[in-house]
Amino acid sequence: MRHAKSSWDSPTLSDHERPLNARGTRSARALGDWLRTNDFLPDEALVSDATRTQETMAGLNLTLAPKFLSALYHAGPDVMFETLKSATGQVVLIIGHNPGIAEFASALVTKIPDHLRFYDYPTGATLVADFEIASWTDLMPATGHVRAFVIPRELVD
Repeated sequence: MRHAKSSWDSPTLSDHERPLNARGTRSARALGDWLRTNDFLPDEALVSDATRTQETMAGLNLTLAPKFLSALYHAGPDVMFETLKSATGQVVLIIGHNPGIAEFASALVTKIPDHLRFYDYPTGATLVADFEIASWTDLMPATGHVRAFVIPRELVD
């Protein structure tokens, strides 16, 4: 998942400190509802420690304690891949930033979803994929089977 829409209203804040804007807050809530409705609830969440990713996680309103990782702040696909390989949950949520999260999502799956917005991976874009592995340590690129891909604009007006 890419973080929800962030605010640019405070030019004195560092990029790391930028919060969600009102649309981002609504989008995070809608994404959480979508995860629940579709039974895609994670049992582990690995989240960039930036303010906007933390607020996205909070907005999902899930019942698990996330792991906030500085390594995921503007991480590239290689770092995300290694982070996922260290996961211990059965269903793992990663919340990150573009361009890394988009490249990571593309590298994980056997076939790209038939969705025009997958290529630019807008804020809140969420990919759900299944892997036929016994442990995340067995994860290999291009082995995920897409179950769903959604963007917040499909969930909220």
